[in-house]
Amino acid sequence: MRRARGFAAVVAVFILVVLGGLGTVLVTVFSGQHRSAAFDALGTQAYQAARTGVELGAYQATVNGVCANSNFQLGTMRVDVQCTSSTHDEAAQTVTIYQITATACNSSACPAVADGVSYVERQLRATVASSAAGGA
Repeated sequence: MRRARGFAAVVAVFILVVLGGLGTVLVTVFSGQHRSAAFDALGTQAYQAARTGVELGAYQATVNGVCANSNFQLGTMRVDVQCTSSTHDEAAQTVTIYQITATACNSSACPAVADGVSYVERQLRATVASSAAGGA
C-alpha cells in the first residue's frame, strides 16, 4: 500500500495537464473560426460596396454620358471608382466603350498596405457600351 500512495497525485496532475492542453487547443481553434467568420463578413461588405461603385459608374456613363473618377464612403467601406472611355465607329454609328473599375476597402485609401489583421479589399471591373443613338 505504501508504494501506491503518490499514484493518485501523479494521475491528477497528468489529467490537469491534458485538460489544460485540450482547453488551449479548443480556444485557439474557436478564435480562428471567429476571425475567419469576421473576415468573411468584411469581404462580403467590400464586395457589395465595390458592386455599388461599378453600378454607379455604369449609370453615370450610360445615362449621363459622364466618365469621371470618384470616391465615396459606404458604411465602413471606402469605394474608389475609376472610369476610362474610348470611342469607336461601328457600322456608321459611334459607340463609346466605358471601362469601370471599383475598388472597395476598409481603409482610408484604396488600395492600401495590408496589415494582416483586419484589411479587406475587393475590386470589380465592368465594361459597358453606349451608342450615339442613346442605347446601351
